[in-house]
This record gives sequence, structure tokens and C-alpha cells, in this order.
Amino acid sequence: MGAFKVRWGIRRMNYRVDAGLYAIGEPTAGSPVFVTANYKLTFDLLRKAVASIGGWILVLDTVGINVWCAAGKGTFGTDELLRRIEASHLPDIVNHRKLILPQLAGPGVAGHEVRKLSGFQVIYGPVRAEDIPGFLQQGLKAEGRMRAKDFGFMERLALVPMEVVPAVRSGLLALAGLFVLCFLLGGFSTSKALGWCAMPAGAIGTSILAGAVLTPLLLPWLPGRAFSIKGSLMGILSAFLVIFFVHSPSALERIALFISIPAVSAYLAMNFTGSSTFTSLSGVRKEMRLALPLEIGGAGAGLLLWIIALLGG
Repeated sequence: MGAFKVRWGIRRMNYRVDAGLYAIGEPTAGSPVFVTANYKLTFDLLRKAVASIGGWILVLDTVGINVWCAAGKGTFGTDELLRRIEASHLPDIVNHRKLILPQLAGPGVAGHEVRKLSGFQVIYGPVRAEDIPGFLQQGLKAEGRMRAKDFGFMERLALVPMEVVPAVRSGLLALAGLFVLCFLLGGFSTSKALGWCAMPAGAIGTSILAGAVLTPLLLPWLPGRAFSIKGSLMGILSAFLVIFFVHSPSALERIALFISIPAVSAYLAMNFTGSSTFTSLSGVRKEMRLALPLEIGGAGAGLLLWIIALLGG
């Protein structure tokens, strides 16, 4: 139930385990030591993968963030690893000096510093926890598929609810504000306010569908490398469909839809950059500098045109 809830963004940042050293099975002083983040989904995947092997799991305090993101943010880093080695008294528990880290932790950990300051050698294991048994059988060597990370359809689908829930929440708040605006502009008429809010409600719903659902699912087939471009293209296509099916919107309303839906869709699509193998931290920052002003401007322009259309009607 906890895993289901966190997939839907419910208490996401509270889904964690305590940092420290855990025994899996009946480990001995010679058993391998695996290092991971304290995000419980990550911890559970590792625990399941090594359940038949046994060993030690050293959990770092990554503030409930997964390995990949934590390595980029610095919480899965050299200093935290050194602190946890000392706090858990690991040198007194094992008779070897090897730590097996996830490959995706590489950007955050300087292996030579860990060895210099603690005596432990950092060995990067496979990308997937399920490949750890084979990694151990091959003498701590990961080759070929073990070093590759794709972003398949089912993996992308699993991320959709996590983005849809906060997007819907924000969309409902925006609609509430627009309803109040329409209520005031419509002479305190509830029926008129509801009628006026129909179009922005459709625009917000379409934007969420385009940016948070269709863009990640169709990711490999959408042109462009930047997620904002992929999201905006999906938004443009969706805007055309909305304009076609909406009952006789004015020309100004059509323009508002055509501007605002791609802008919001592009913004929502950018949330998936941290989940993809296609992007880097510097690339994400560059994209945000370029795309965010356009997305905010597009959403604002669409809102302004819609208000002008209301007043003109």
C-alpha cells in the first residue's frame, strides 16, 4: 500500500527508511556491503535482489530521494558515505574493505577520496538491482547489459501518476481562482461563471493529458531532444483537437487555446527530465533558462486573451 500511495504522489517525501546499517539474511564479516539511498522503493528493490544472497546494506541519508537524483543533488555523496561508514562502525563489522555502490551513484561519490579517508574501495555495481547476483558471480564485474539503462514504456507509464496528481491539484486551484474571477465579472452569477470556466477547464485538462501523460508515453517518437519541445509539440496537436471539437469558440478564444495549451504542456513535460537517460544536469538547467520564460509567457498570454474575449463577449 505504501508503494502504491507513493506512486500516486501521496506522502512521497515521507516514504523512507532510517539511515544506517542493515543485515539481510545472516551476513558474516566477509559478506558484501551494498550502499543505497533511504528512499524506501529503492531500499526494497535492493533488499529483494539480495535476499537470497545475504549481506549488509549501508543506507545513506538522502532525505528520501532515490540514488540517481540524490547523486545529482549531492545527498548521495562522498561526505555522507564517509559519515555513515563511521557512524555504523562498519570497519569493526566486516573484515574486508569493499563497498558496492549503484552505478547511478557515480556523479556524487569520489571513490579515491573514500578510499583515502576510510580505507574502503568503491566498486560500482550494475544499474539494476536485479543484476546484482550475476554481478557477484562474475567476480564483481558488470558488462554489457548490466551497464546500460533504458527508459522503457512501462517505466515511463509508472511515472505518469506521480506527475498527474500534483498537476491536477494545481489545475483545480487555478480553476477555483478563475471561477472567482468569472463570478465577479459575470455579475455574481454562478451559472454564467460555470459556463465561462468550461473552456479553461478543458484547456487545463488537455494540457495535463498532453504534457504529463502522452508526452512521456510517446517520448521516443516525438521529435526533438529537449523535453519542452516534445511537450509543446504534443500540446500543439492537442490544442488543434480541442479547437476542432469545442463548440464555436471565438477567434480570440482559439488563439488563447493554441498559445496556452502547448505552454503548459511543455512545462509539465519538463518534469520528466530527471527520470530520463536523455538529459544531464547542465542540459536541464540550460533548457529551463530558455523554455521557462516562454512557458510562463505563453500561459499568461493565453489567460489574458481569454479574459479579453470574456469582456468583449
